[in-house]
Amino acid sequence: MKTFQITSEEKKFLLTLARKVITTKIEGINFSENKFFSDTLKESSGVFVTLHKTGQLRGCIGYVEGIKPLQDAVIEMSLSAAFEDPRFAPVEKDELKNIEIEISVLSPLKAISSIDSIQVGKHGLVIEKGFYRGLLLPQVAVEYNWNREEFLEHTCQKAGLSKNSWKDPLTKIQIFSAEIFSETG
Repeated sequence: MKTFQITSEEKKFLLTLARKVITTKIEGINFSENKFFSDTLKESSGVFVTLHKTGQLRGCIGYVEGIKPLQDAVIEMSLSAAFEDPRFAPVEKDELKNIEIEISVLSPLKAISSIDSIQVGKHGLVIEKGFYRGLLLPQVAVEYNWNREEFLEHTCQKAGLSKNSWKDPLTKIQIFSAEIFSETG
């Protein structure tokens, strides 16, 4: 399973970029980043930007698959996580100091034929059946101390399916890994 090799400088750049794009939007300033920091950041990859406020989820939106360069995707998903996550009101200026940004760069999806392939803590899940699709990042199972079956059940529920839908042979299960980094290390 291919993963990105992102340097510490690239991680720091992406986190700084994410904060800058959110801050400038709140301040009503136009932001544009025309040049790429590195060739790696020109590569397309799935990416999620997650915002936490005092340890609680405050926004999380991303691309499952690489449809645009990573640097551009981080800009777009930072804005979406801060201002367009339907579960939360848009981030306000007075909240910025309490917001922590986390970025997850995803490997390509890999279909599996056995749930034994799933390594909790290493893999994220995408579960798909018909028009329903749900995704949970690898860190979610660790955060809630779920075992493999609980992770599958919660991903099914995220997709809008019954919790045991993962057992249905018509349900497609895919795994991915992620390079996860945040402002707190």
